This record gives sequence, C-alpha cells and structure tokens, in this order.
Amino acid sequence: MLLFRNLAVVLLSSLLVCYPALTVAESDTALPAMVDRLEEDVESLRALHQKIDEVSVHDKEGLSYRVDDRVFSMMRSLNFILGRLADLEAEDHQTQNLSARLQHNFSSLGQSVFIRLEQLRLNIEQYTTEAEALSGSARVATDAYIASLEALRFRYYEMATKTLNAHNQVLGTSGGPFSDRLREALFVHAETLVGRIEFSRAALAQVKSQQSQSGANADVAATAQALDYRLSKDSQRMRDTIMLLDQLQVDSSDYKGALLLQGGSVSFSFLDASVLRGLLLSSWDALRSSAANRLPDLMFNAAIFLGILLIFRSLAKITRRVVGAACERSKVTMTELLKRLLVSGSGTLVMFMGLLMALSQVGISLGPMLAGLGVAGFIVGFALQDSLSNFAAGAMILLYRPYDVDDFVEVAGASGLVKEMSLVSTTILTFDNQTQVVPNSKIWGDVIKNVTAQKVRRVDLEFGISYSDDVEHTEKVLAEIIAEHDLVLAQPETLIKLHTLGDSSVNFIVRPWTLTENYWRVYWDILREVKLRFDREGISIPFPQRDVHLYEERR
Repeated sequence: MLLFRNLAVVLLSSLLVCYPALTVAESDTALPAMVDRLEEDVESLRALHQKIDEVSVHDKEGLSYRVDDRVFSMMRSLNFILGRLADLEAEDHQTQNLSARLQHNFSSLGQSVFIRLEQLRLNIEQYTTEAEALSGSARVATDAYIASLEALRFRYYEMATKTLNAHNQVLGTSGGPFSDRLREALFVHAETLVGRIEFSRAALAQVKSQQSQSGANADVAATAQALDYRLSKDSQRMRDTIMLLDQLQVDSSDYKGALLLQGGSVSFSFLDASVLRGLLLSSWDALRSSAANRLPDLMFNAAIFLGILLIFRSLAKITRRVVGAACERSKVTMTELLKRLLVSGSGTLVMFMGLLMALSQVGISLGPMLAGLGVAGFIVGFALQDSLSNFAAGAMILLYRPYDVDDFVEVAGASGLVKEMSLVSTTILTFDNQTQVVPNSKIWGDVIKNVTAQKVRRVDLEFGISYSDDVEHTEKVLAEIIAEHDLVLAQPETLIKLHTLGDSSVNFIVRPWTLTENYWRVYWDILREVKLRFDREGISIPFPQRDVHLYEERR
C-alpha cells in the first residue's frame, strides 16, 4: 500500500507541475513565464540540496525522495519547454535569450542529477554490505529496498538521456560536461552489470554442479534460485542500459556480445554486424586458447574415440554375419523382413553400444545426452506421426506374417509380386513390370489377399454347351481332358458337374486342383484343350442369339 501511495503522490505532483504549462502553452508568449517558473524550481532545488546535509538520517531519506520527485518534474517541464521552443519558426532575440536561460537551467539541473546519482550509489553499496549480515524478513526487506534504489537510479539515467537528447536536438549543442558525465556514468554502470552477470553465471554453474552431486539439498536449491533471480534482473538492467547507450549513440556492441554469450535474451536490433564480428573474434580467441592448452588431450581422446568406433564396427559386421547364418539355419519359419530386421538391428545395436562407450571414454556424460535424446524422440515422433503409423503397421505385418517376399498379393488397390519389405513400406512389382511402393498403414488397414500363400490352388472353369448336345458325352469328354493333364492333382479330386441351365446354354463347372505355381499353365491348357475336343466331338459351344421378327403393316 505504501508503494501505491508513493506512486500516486508522484503522479499527482507531476500533473500539478505540468498542468499550468499545458494550459499556457496555447500561446508562444507564455514560454518566458514557463522558463521563469523553471528557474524558480531550480533555485528551490538547490536550497533543498543544502538542507539535506543538515537534517537527521531519517529525515534525510524522506527529503531525498522529495528531491527526486522535483527533479523528475523539472526534467519533464524542461523537455516540454524545449519542445515548444523547437516549434518556433522565428529566430529572434527573445528566442536566443530563452535558449541561453534554458542552457543555464540544464547545467544546474545536471549538477543536481549527478549529486543524487552519487548518493544513490553510496546508499546501494551501504545497504548491500549490510544485507550480507542479515537473514529472514530483514534480509528480504533490505533486498527490496536495494532493488528500489537501483530502479530509481536507472530512472535517473533514463530521464537524463531523454533530456540530453531533447537539449541537443533543440539547442544544437553537445550537452557539454553533462553529456560527458552521463556517458561515463552509463559506461561504468554497464561494465559493472557485465561483471555481475559473468560472476552470477559462473557461481550459478558451480551451485548447479553441487546440486547434481548432493541431490535434494534445500540450501543449495535456494542458493541456485537466488542466483538465477539475480542473473535475470541484471540481464534485464543490462538490456535497458544498452538501449540508453544506443540513444546516446555510444558503441554498445561489446555489451550486446557479452549479453549474447551469457545466454541473455536480446532483441533483433542487437544483432548487427559489429556485434556478430565481436562474437566471432571472441569465440575464435577462446577456441584458439583452449585448443593450444588442450590440443594433446584432444588428440588423444579423438584417437581413443575413433579406435573404439572402428573396433565396434568390425564387431557389428561379425554380428550381422552370425545372426544372418543363424536365421538361415533356424527351423523356425521367419519372413524375409524379420530376417533383415534381425540382421540390421543386431549390427546397429552393437554400433550404438560402441558409440556410448566411446563417448564415455572421452568424458562425455551419458545421462543428460540420453535425456535429451528422449525429449528429441518425443518431438520427432510427434512431427512424424504418419511415418510412425507406417512403422507400427510394418511391425504388425512382421508379427502376423500375412505375406512375404515373392508372394503374389492384392493389397490397397495394388497387385503383383512382393519384391521388398520394410517396416515403412512394401514394394510390389506388377506383371507388366511396374514398381509400386505401398505404405504399410494402407496395407494393414485394408483387406490383404495373398494369392500364393497356399501350396495348392483350385482352378475354376466353366463351359457351356447347346441344349441339343449330349450331357453325358460332354461329362465324359471333360473328365478325359482333366485326367490326361499331368499337372492336375489326383487329390483333392476334380469336380465336374452340370451347374446351371442358362438362357442359351447348359453350363458345366470344372474345378481341378494343382500346385500354386502351375495355376495359370493348367488354366490355359485346359481351356485350349476343351475348345479343340469339343470341335472334334461335335459339341457346340453356344453364344447368345436374338430372334428379330419383322411385321409388315398393310394399308
């Protein structure tokens, strides 16, 4: 509540200061009166500065905050007057006089700003030292007070930068000593923040290392949280300070690069050519220095790493050969897909174990890497849902084995010989020599027809004769044709029956059995022989006919 009340007081005092200027600014003749008012405020501010050292410590703090309110109000008034002065087109004696008076007020106000900045610096140092010996609620209150002092100091920097830019733009001067002192103050502030960020980052790394070794330790966890919070606040102040340096046209590429190297989030405007060049140079220097110091160790570790990989590569080849030979000699019926999967999977598993061993030998921790692989696997799996669907369907095909390589199948609208199988897709070669690659998810989600799955197939044939032909003689001829063919099996027994009486024919069904690989040869041979024998035996094969009757109409 106290914070909100102070904010309300500051806003109300600001409105009281600015409101007369806003009302009288309707006429350019009010500018001298506004400058007079500003000079009176500057004199009263100087008097307050003299009184601060004479009051008690408790009153000094409250009086200092009152000085802050008046300084900010006067800066806003000065900026407003400079804006009205910039709108004047005539350059007369009165305008020159106002410019000179504003220049004097600007200098006087600048002295007050830097006096107060020095006081804030001393107060921050004092309370920071005292906070190290405190704990509990007293430490929290002191830290909050230090944060408010740092925020107030940055507000001074921000208002001073805005006023300096307005002064330089309207009066056409460089700001003199005020500009130099402000740039120097921001330079020191930026250097201090960079040092604090680097120190906090290094300390946080050490604390997290202790935390990983000691496990769930409340003190270590609290320290890590405090350091992380301090690092976040300093990074935010660093970003704000860089923005002020850019407004003052001060080169801040070094600070932007330091913030990037420390992992702080920056805006896109930070990534200019000078920042990137500085990052590259610093990274190259660090790499060169590290390589010079650790080159022998790096070469030795690289030799060990490559040696382990070469050994396990040879072991992977041997493992593939052994697994392949075992699959060929196994009495268990396995599909070609399963054989290839076992062979390639065994070699990949050996190489993966070799990679893990090589990484562990060169000092790389496997725990975080495996955790990262798990997270990456989840992300990749989410992005490749369709591919994983094909993979799952391939696993089901591998498990239930509805077809194998060189089987004739009809699946998902494709028919032909299966030439290749994988966990993702099936390659089918059609009889007219076209290659079709069908995703496994399409196959498993549809009807699978494996024509060559059984060793024996029935050949279904149907023949029609005329109603005037001898049925018994026809049955005898068909039975002789079937009995004379060498590829027709005796068992199962061939079925020859009169099946239907059609519109223009008497239809027989002939169903012999043969080996699957002989299916089409038997089909075509019997079809040809039936036509030849029927012609020799005088058995007619009718075809649909239609009688057309013409009637002549007599008149």
